[in-house]
Amino acid sequence: MTDTTTAPQTTDLDAARLAFRDELVDAGLLVPAGEPGLFGRNGTFDDVVDAVDRYITLGFAALAPERIRFAPVIARSAFERTDYVASFPQLTGAIHTFTGSDRDHAALLAARAAGEDWDRFLHPGETMLVSAVCHPLYDHLAGQQVDGRVFDVVGYTFRHEPSDDPMRLQSFRMHEFVHVGGEDDARTFRNTWSERQAAMLAALGLDVTRVPANDPFFGRAGKFLAANQLTDELKIEVTVPIYPGLSDGTAIASANSAGDHFGAPFGITTADGTVAHTSCIAFGMERITLALFRTFGTSLADWPVSTLDQLSLR
Repeated sequence: MTDTTTAPQTTDLDAARLAFRDELVDAGLLVPAGEPGLFGRNGTFDDVVDAVDRYITLGFAALAPERIRFAPVIARSAFERTDYVASFPQLTGAIHTFTGSDRDHAALLAARAAGEDWDRFLHPGETMLVSAVCHPLYDHLAGQQVDGRVFDVVGYTFRHEPSDDPMRLQSFRMHEFVHVGGEDDARTFRNTWSERQAAMLAALGLDVTRVPANDPFFGRAGKFLAANQLTDELKIEVTVPIYPGLSDGTAIASANSAGDHFGAPFGITTADGTVAHTSCIAFGMERITLALFRTFGTSLADWPVSTLDQLSLR
């Protein structure tokens, strides 16, 4: 009998992604952690992340932002108010825990010993994995009057999009500067500081381009949301050609106008009682670091002196 099964075809882009991943792993920069898009990072990699973080912090110091940090988990009640699951269910991560009896535990162990699925004995908890580091901030500001405040937020996020591309991790760090206030001020903040964002990344020697973009909204309705986001230029990405000639540039940072999308459900208002608008300047810490290694090589000894000096790495 002839086997007519067709094996998945590996494209040149797939091969380039795998080659970059293997290069990073062979250099010890990334440590495989058992699932596509899940890695540990060695000391050198984290040194660069820390340097990039300091560079960004200094570059935005003129804003005098309020510094605040949250855990990588968020209350389910707050997560639901973000409406994230309606737009991006494919990226969402829910935390399940065991709440059963001794008998339930025995059944779980028996299923596990038999090689069966045992996660059916776990039940949804009251927490979710953070999908955007700004989400806990809106819950913190819920019910408050906020006029023109800027917050400096850093943390780990999770998005379930397993991939062999090292530029697309399941868990990664974001550094965001979030403006909360009036509509005009929020848009001005986004437009002004997005230019600063791109200039700072270009100063590191990266070949950056600013382009209108859209988020990966899910389903048929998501196509309309994505189209509107592009038309209104609500999202501007800073991209770098990670795989030149094989794909468009990969986003390493973005500047976003959310309008009243978060102000309304969280009851955040301005002093005159109108719903607050939000915007943010977001940096992907791992993606910037990976773009630097991709551009200049996996050894810091080969990097341009100007880049090392900008990052205070020598």
